[in-house]
Amino acid sequence: MEDYYFYERFQGLSFEFMAVVNSFLTWMVKQRMREIGMFLRYPHEVQLDWFRRLIHTARYTEWGKRFEYNSIDRPDTFRERVPINDYESIMPFVDRLRKGERNILWPGTVKWFAKSSGTTGDRSKYIPVTVEALNDCHYRGGRDLLAIYCHNRPDSRLFDGRGISMGGSYIVRKTGPASFVYEGDLSAIIIRHVPLWVELRRTPGLSVALMSEWESKIGRMAEVTSRHRVTSASGVPSWTLLLFKKVLEITGKSNIMEVWPEFELFMHGGVSFHPYRRQFHAILPSPEVHYLETYNASEGFFSIQDQDGKEEMLLMLDYGIFYEFLPLDQVGAADPKTKLLHEVELNQNYAIVISTNAGLWRYMIGDTIQFTSLNPYRIKITGRTKNFINAFGEELIIDNAEKALAIACGQTKSVVSEYTVAPVYLEGERKGTHEWLIEFVTPPQDLAQFTLLLDQALKSVNSDYEAKRYHDLILREPLIRSMPTETFYKWLKSKGKLGAQYKVPRLSNDRKIVEEILCLEQKEERG
Repeated sequence: MEDYYFYERFQGLSFEFMAVVNSFLTWMVKQRMREIGMFLRYPHEVQLDWFRRLIHTARYTEWGKRFEYNSIDRPDTFRERVPINDYESIMPFVDRLRKGERNILWPGTVKWFAKSSGTTGDRSKYIPVTVEALNDCHYRGGRDLLAIYCHNRPDSRLFDGRGISMGGSYIVRKTGPASFVYEGDLSAIIIRHVPLWVELRRTPGLSVALMSEWESKIGRMAEVTSRHRVTSASGVPSWTLLLFKKVLEITGKSNIMEVWPEFELFMHGGVSFHPYRRQFHAILPSPEVHYLETYNASEGFFSIQDQDGKEEMLLMLDYGIFYEFLPLDQVGAADPKTKLLHEVELNQNYAIVISTNAGLWRYMIGDTIQFTSLNPYRIKITGRTKNFINAFGEELIIDNAEKALAIACGQTKSVVSEYTVAPVYLEGERKGTHEWLIEFVTPPQDLAQFTLLLDQALKSVNSDYEAKRYHDLILREPLIRSMPTETFYKWLKSKGKLGAQYKVPRLSNDRKIVEEILCLEQKEERG
């Protein structure tokens, strides 16, 4: 099957032909850097231009008619007339799009939906992905990532080899006698429709890249990619590490540089890279390997790390996205007031609000950022507007945890008074997990059975968690610690946070709180 797909037919291409391809890519990099320079010089004008284009294009959709887009000519009117939305508020419109209805949020029919977990009302959310969003946002982001890297490193040999893409899968769902929609991971949607020049230098082929069964997929990816000349990889760090370890297992090599001596770039996003940095440096022990972070999601491609050694990322302003920024003290307000790009301040936390060419209007995606520079506009991700754990791409939110805990407690007749959860990161051959510190009022008779039930419940309410738990590939079952009575009270007291206004954080994306509590408990035990 691998030979069936298009790019495999080009294994025997002449050196001269590939030289032409590389020359085209070099030209493309130079052209795009000129365009990036334009929005660097005129950021507010570029954003205003995109605002007008979005409003004009959507004016005759159902949404555009409802809010009278044909009479909106400036962002202030837009902000006054259109409310801020989350997924729950647009879900009825998305459900209609998934049934094949047209001209709802964006002109025409939407055929692709990026599936992601994180909603409070369902296991998954379905983000519409239009042709415009693919071309003007997601693909442009991928091109720009390469353009910026090669601009910063003109001696790069990146295009001399293949790039590994860690993608998901999708399903086809019938919506009518002759109509279909496609639902799945954004990465699968992107891989399925990549331009020819990308297909020529990507590995593995579609037959492997789009496999849905991850255990078999990792093995096949390792077999295929280990035979190619690989110079780069992109994906979520946890899955990429798993692939690299499988490659070493198959080849018998001690590190990835022995397999791919010309490897030079890992492009990552989706979760924080900090817990994985040491492991990547060990498996890629070369000073010539570089790391670039991106901020991209199902809703859009937002920013790219454009400077070596600096974790801040350049906000990309010409991707078909109009940005607003909501101060955190306005989140949840009756009449929240956003700031436009020219109004933001340095080192202040903002929730991102976007309007896009996929038909998302004043949509709050739930991430918080700070601006680290205003000329040009660079940002860093600071967290989420809600409690969450996303150490491995599982996107576990507080609602998931509360529902799963209620199920496990109900089935074991146990009662919980306080709890907190944090990730245990991958280390060596040890798989990651979630560590739960739970103070029970009525403990379960069998803690192992409680753990099993909690794990099953988490899978039932969060599809991304279920995927990461599949066959223990990334996550092993939760680690539950039953804590003594008043553990959390003593911790709050030690922090000077006793009182009704103080609450124990339920989910943390780092281990700071868990380690503090465990350390305090050890001191108590020593007396």
